[in-house]
Amino acid sequence: KSPVPYVLDKSLDLNAKGVILRAFDQFRVKSCIDFKPRDTEEYYLSFQNLVGCWSYVGRTFLNGQELSIDAGCDHIAIVEHTILHALGFYHEEIRHDRDDYVQINFDNVIAGQEGYFKKLGSDLSTTHNVSYDYLSVMHSGKNVLSNGNGSTIITKDHKFQNVIGQRLDMSPRDAQKLKLLYKCSNQMSSCAQSGKRYYHIVFNLIILGQETGYFIHASTSSGQEGDSAWLGTKIMSTQRECKVQCLQFYYFHSGNESDELNIWIREFQDEHDTRGTLRLMGQITGPPTSHWKLHHVSLNATKNFQVVFEVRKGAGNSTGGFSIDDINLSETECPHVTLQIDNLGRLLNTSTFGTAIYSPRQYSKEGYAYRIAAVLYKTFLGMYVEILSGDNDDQLEWPCLQKQVTFQMLDQTPDMKMQMSKQWSEVTHETHNLSNGSGNNIYFVLFYGGILVGYHYFAFLEELQTREFLKGGSAIFMFKQIIAFVSKDPTTDKRRSEK
Repeated sequence: KSPVPYVLDKSLDLNAKGVILRAFDQFRVKSCIDFKPRDTEEYYLSFQNLVGCWSYVGRTFLNGQELSIDAGCDHIAIVEHTILHALGFYHEEIRHDRDDYVQINFDNVIAGQEGYFKKLGSDLSTTHNVSYDYLSVMHSGKNVLSNGNGSTIITKDHKFQNVIGQRLDMSPRDAQKLKLLYKCSNQMSSCAQSGKRYYHIVFNLIILGQETGYFIHASTSSGQEGDSAWLGTKIMSTQRECKVQCLQFYYFHSGNESDELNIWIREFQDEHDTRGTLRLMGQITGPPTSHWKLHHVSLNATKNFQVVFEVRKGAGNSTGGFSIDDINLSETECPHVTLQIDNLGRLLNTSTFGTAIYSPRQYSKEGYAYRIAAVLYKTFLGMYVEILSGDNDDQLEWPCLQKQVTFQMLDQTPDMKMQMSKQWSEVTHETHNLSNGSGNNIYFVLFYGGILVGYHYFAFLEELQTREFLKGGSAIFMFKQIIAFVSKDPTTDKRRSEK
């Protein structure tokens, strides 16, 4: 039953704990399934560092049903795969109709492991009338349990032979089957509408077409200074105990630099309050853009609320305005840094090997200064974080250890629930040498930078051509941090395990 109670055992690797919490957020965004630290429930999931990555299927045991997430399992898709087993999912390739889609080559299976591929009868499982999914995170790879003589799974549609076994994220059909199994409604409950796009036009807005769909445009080319157009969502309720919401959308600014795109929320005190109270949560202004830009706004509404976009005409002449597209809202925390690289394909081809593109300097909630970097290596790129000198250095603990960092390459599929982004997480530790002032770079002669910590082979050029990692030539990389939740045992500190 949702919310699913859980315990994070102290045997877990620090990075694994953070990745599990990230996986919970993916379930919140893509389904009505939520998770909560265990209180006194008899049925709950006990995440432990045992041998391998595995789970029982469905709700099976009282007093802590084990899921094993060992040191090699701390990747978000592997954790999602394991949790989906606990939620009732088997491997995709043992569906009762699998022979129409894949062939199992038993000659290549390790002796004694043939039972792994035994089909489930339709009396024991259901496909919910959802088509076979080569992209499922529950599908095994082509060489699973191979004895070395070749692939064990052969796809009948050969273009998927190297796709099966993907470990980016739950697929759209995984999410669809999850919602059907748990009878997720279309009403807002336990984040059921997280990630839903809302297009509720109030007035003075135009829907324009383009090759790939439609977007909202508010023109500032006519009218008087101060005139405005508004776009409002329906009224929504908060469901999670932790009151966080992230608004994500793309905008294109083609007007005057004095024009404004304002993001408001209107909060309602109770069901009798029809006017609500407006609060300005964000503003975009300045020079026009040459590409669509991704933008995030943290809302943190505590009552029923409505999101309102306002485009306001500024002083001076304009031949355009503001366009808005792909609006998503989720009850999760916004990324802490977004690095958008336009014309990435061309930059990879033309830049010197090892060229670094940096975000502006940022501050963590604890006060550490840092920036993220994408380093271009012709056929691949690396993602890194760099600790910088900052205003709070004399008040902080050094070296900066046991902080989890997560990089994400965004799948820019319009609906957040359909996205399959790439993520990688790591916890800072002693070998990173993240000490204040120990760096070897000076950035604009304003602050010192330490070594780059991250993933050298984060994404290859051929990966960028899959999904919608490149859209209009732009790639988007997002960065999140978890602040010191790993310093206490989440089995006894529920507040920290929910952060």
